[in-house]
Amino acid sequence: MTTIQRPPTAKTPGALPPAPRRKIGAHWLYLAVIVAVVAGTAVGLIFGKHASGLAVIGTAFVNLIKMMIGPIIFCTIVLGIGSVRKASQVGKVGGIALAYFLVMSTFALALGLVVGNLIHPGDGLKAAAATAKYTVPPVSGSGNFLIDIIPTTLFSALTFGSVLQALFVALLVGFAVQSMGSKGEPILNGIAVLQRLVFKILAGLMWLAPIGAFGAIAGVVGSAGWSAIGALGLLVAVFYATCAIFVLVILGALLRLTTGFSILKLLYYLRQEFLLIVATSSSETALPRLIAKMEHLGVSRPVVGIVVPTGYSFNLDGTALHLTMASLFIGNALGTPLSMGQQLSLLIFMVVASKGAAGVTGAGLATLGGGLATHRPDLVPGVGLIVAIDRFMSEARALTNFSGNAVATLVIGAWVKQIDHDQVNRVLDRQDPFDDSDMLDEQKAH
Repeated sequence: MTTIQRPPTAKTPGALPPAPRRKIGAHWLYLAVIVAVVAGTAVGLIFGKHASGLAVIGTAFVNLIKMMIGPIIFCTIVLGIGSVRKASQVGKVGGIALAYFLVMSTFALALGLVVGNLIHPGDGLKAAAATAKYTVPPVSGSGNFLIDIIPTTLFSALTFGSVLQALFVALLVGFAVQSMGSKGEPILNGIAVLQRLVFKILAGLMWLAPIGAFGAIAGVVGSAGWSAIGALGLLVAVFYATCAIFVLVILGALLRLTTGFSILKLLYYLRQEFLLIVATSSSETALPRLIAKMEHLGVSRPVVGIVVPTGYSFNLDGTALHLTMASLFIGNALGTPLSMGQQLSLLIFMVVASKGAAGVTGAGLATLGGGLATHRPDLVPGVGLIVAIDRFMSEARALTNFSGNAVATLVIGAWVKQIDHDQVNRVLDRQDPFDDSDMLDEQKAH
């Protein structure tokens, strides 16, 4: 009888363990993004207007990411609410979060007005403003916040609706599943699997980021040119400086006073996400990673599941700063500055309007045009002065929005006592680095 010789296995004494699969490190992706940005800038400068058509590549990439936002918001919120046993706890976290978002976004809007009135950006650009032409981007919906947040059907919010509609439906489903008790567990398990699928798809799409970054940068540099960027350099510099002050000083002080943690250590922990945001000018591209990283940092899953997705619609500090500063800039550039009464009226309008401006490139520009059309229609043509540098402004807006939501998650987590301070210290001190595979590990402990 012939004896079949089986190959040795890992369980056979003396057998060698199987060779581990080699993975392409995430750091190569970020290096590729940097190279792509440099190459795109060079192409834009060399070929000028002929390179503007490459912007469609960047637009296509952002659209790929945007198509994932609805499912991500839905899964995250439903799982966040479903994992909380008492609905009162969700109400507590959600209530504190909404109050925090309202205060911080109003403060950011007011800071933009203060800086704009001190610096007076836009003075001396009247000649350029005279030739500016701009058509206000079409705004879908009725313009009524309460009406527009309700989708046509329960599922249309995930396929055709806005982020706010997806948020609304996710809240309804989350509370409904929670009220089912143990009978809702199979639904939560199914949504957890769906979330892993969505994250897996998104992880694959991220490898297209260098291509998207190349097209976007080449298009904007080729279209606008350095002369246009130079003419608006003051506004860009002041806006970036204001965003930096807001993040490092205001958010940093708030984080230190409420939790004792360092804003610089938190920003270093999120450094890879910042690079991704710079490449795409959109904070939404880093949404899944922020969720995973804040859970790894030590904030409880329910808090992360409620605060982070809600913050992406309601806590847009960078967008708030941009709206008021850009409005003052346009008024000064056209030679008809906004009066103090008009500024305050616009601030109140922007408090509500900014809540629907998702962190995607162009959303802030549309909100700006809509705000001016409501209060000062004569200033709408001046928005054309912002279009050329909106790409660069978008980067600062997105970075500030992202930083504000990261800080909000830690602060609210500390307020409701759902944060592991020892884990936070270990992670921020680089003793427990984040592993990208954690995003796909369903056995991960929260």
